[in-house]
Amino acid sequence: MNSLIDKSILITGGTGSLGKALTKHILTEFPNIKRLVIFSRDEQKQFQMAQDYPQNRFPQIRYFIGDVRDKERLIRAMKGIDCVIHAAAMKHVPIAEYNPDECVKTNIHGAQNVIDACLETGVQRVVALSTDKACAPINLYGATKLASDKLFVAANNITGWNPIRFSVVRYGNVMGSNGSVIPFFIKKKKEGKLPITDVNMTRFNISLQGGVDMVMHALLNAWGGEIFIPKIPSYRIMDVAKAIGPNCEHLVIGIRPGEKVHEEMITPSDSFYTYDLGKYYTILPATHKWSIEDFVKAFNAKKVSEGFAYSSGDNTEWETVEGLRNLIRKHVDSKFEVDNNY
Repeated sequence: MNSLIDKSILITGGTGSLGKALTKHILTEFPNIKRLVIFSRDEQKQFQMAQDYPQNRFPQIRYFIGDVRDKERLIRAMKGIDCVIHAAAMKHVPIAEYNPDECVKTNIHGAQNVIDACLETGVQRVVALSTDKACAPINLYGATKLASDKLFVAANNITGWNPIRFSVVRYGNVMGSNGSVIPFFIKKKKEGKLPITDVNMTRFNISLQGGVDMVMHALLNAWGGEIFIPKIPSYRIMDVAKAIGPNCEHLVIGIRPGEKVHEEMITPSDSFYTYDLGKYYTILPATHKWSIEDFVKAFNAKKVSEGFAYSSGDNTEWETVEGLRNLIRKHVDSKFEVDNNY
């Protein structure tokens, strides 16, 4: 697929942080799309989003209330859709640990419903959003997203005559997304205390635009079955605390249930199927309909070394305290200021 001109796109979880960023990008870069459907279950968020993107100014856009747990609703929403971006998920680790069945219903059963609906309605391209927590998961959220990744990759094996392609994008914490650490710290800064789970904790860091770029790359370039992973910097949680509240008290509260000190996106076991594409890595499926040799030639892909791993704690690129401040001003809060006496 070389272009989205005259195509119809549906985003599940379209009222979330990434869904809104994708909406802005698509309407700006591809104003000639036929239709953009925002599919989500939160009517209040849809109402608020419609204030920014009203149909009288953006006639391509549609707001569709629905839940990925409801396969029939998905099928109705996907009639006439060419591309699906699956961003809907339960993503908060502690909430998933406390409500495991609800997380399974949305993240696993919902993923299969999206796959089935796409296969039944003539969708051509599907990109599912993953998370670094799906790599060697230790919490339920990560385990459900790993299962989701497996379902989307394997869906390419049951397409038959259908030319549809399923792929996955996996990345780390999105800077400034709902529920993430940076907005949380900015809010807590007013109290003069920042809760730190572990002083050694690290995380991958990607901007909303970086996430959008990855999704669009997969949408336009995937051959089917790839898991795309960006090359992005890490940050130390203590550097985030210093960047936001250098004069705040840092309270060590301990790791929450299901939380890692360092996140991973590629394990040594993945290295046998992992290729370097330049800007991204990709984990190729064990079974595929296309030639590995043709893929390598088309993308100038280079096989990583056996045992290669990609972890936020062993990264070669790191955000600095000052760099984090600048990124927060740019991507999270343009009014953000550090303490005057720092």
